[in-house]
Amino acid sequence: MRPWLAKAAPDLPHAAALIGYGSELLGFDDETSRDHNWGPRVHLIVTAEDFATHARHLVDAFAEVAPQTYLGEPIGWRSRPHPAANGPESAGAIAHGLEIHTLEARLEAHLGLRSLDAITARQWLGFAEQKLLAFTAGAVFHDDDGRLSKARDAMAYFPHDVWLYKLACQWRRIAEEQAFVGRTGQVGDDLGSRIIAARLARDIIRMGFLLERRYAPYSKWIGSAFARLPIAARLSPHMHAALTASEWKPRGEALAAAYLELAHSQNRLEIGVFEPIVGPYHERPFATINADDAIAALLAAITDPELGNLPIMGSLDQVTDLTPLLEDAALSQRIMEPLLAGPSGPPPAALPA
Repeated sequence: MRPWLAKAAPDLPHAAALIGYGSELLGFDDETSRDHNWGPRVHLIVTAEDFATHARHLVDAFAEVAPQTYLGEPIGWRSRPHPAANGPESAGAIAHGLEIHTLEARLEAHLGLRSLDAITARQWLGFAEQKLLAFTAGAVFHDDDGRLSKARDAMAYFPHDVWLYKLACQWRRIAEEQAFVGRTGQVGDDLGSRIIAARLARDIIRMGFLLERRYAPYSKWIGSAFARLPIAARLSPHMHAALTASEWKPRGEALAAAYLELAHSQNRLEIGVFEPIVGPYHERPFATINADDAIAALLAAITDPELGNLPIMGSLDQVTDLTPLLEDAALSQRIMEPLLAGPSGPPPAALPA
C-alpha cells in the first residue's frame, strides 16, 4: 500500500491505521468471526482539504492495482454484509479494504464530536465504552502529523474525577440489588435469584474493568476481555461459585466475597478508601457489603464541582445496554444530557428488599 500511495499521491500527509470495528482489533477473532467484514484493510486519515482533493480518486485507483489476495486472504474479503465507508468525509469501495477518512469524521462516528477540545465531564459520561475502545484499540502504522495518535492518547481513559464518579455509580448498582439474591430465594423464587445473581456478576465484571482502568467491550467479548485482567483471577472463583450455586444462601455469600475483593482492590489504589464490612442486610439474613460507604468515600474524593453536583446515576453504559443507543454516538450524547440534569443531592438509600 505505501509504495503505491507514494506514487499515486506523492507527499500526501496522512495517518495509516486499523481502528474501529472488528474482533481482530481486540485479539478475539477466530475462524467464525472471519465470516463477515474480515480481511486485509487499512484506514487512511487525511485533512478535509486533502480528502476533497484525493479521496475518491485514490479509492477508485486502488481498485485497479490491488492484488487478488494478501497473505492468503482475498482482498475483496470473505463476506461483506455491511457497505464500504461512503459519506461526505469517508470513502471506500467494496472491492478492497482501503478506506479514507478525515479525523473529524472518525471522531464524530465514535464519539459524536468533531473536536476533542474542552470535553466536559458530562460529555465523557455520554461516551459508550465500547466506542471508546474501538477508537483507542487497533494499530496506528504511520502518522505524519500526529493528530490521530494525539486524539487516541487523549481518549485513552476517563479523566480521574469521571473515573471516581463511575466507580461510585457502579457501587450504587450493586447496592440496589445485592440483597435481592437472598430475598427472591427466600420466597422460593430460585429463578429470580439466579437472574439477579447473574446481573450482579455482570456489575462485578464492569467494576473490575473500572478498577483496572480498562474500557469494556460489548457483551460478546466482555467475558473474554475480563479474563485477561489481573483482577479476574481474584474475582472469577467467587462469581463461578455464585452462578453455579444451587441455593440462594451460598449464592449470595459468593457474590459478597467478590464485593469484598472489589473493595480491597479499590483501597489498594488509595481511592475512595473505606472499611469494607460484609454482613447481613439490616436484620435480614442476606450477605451484603456496605456499598453506601464505598459510594460516599469515592464521591468525597471528587474535586470537579460539575461531577459533584450530578445525581448518582452513572454513565451511558451504566444506565443502558441497548445496542442501537450505545452504537449511535450522537444519540448517546443527546440522551445522557437530560438524564444527568436530574435532581442533585446525596444518593438515596438502596431499595428495600
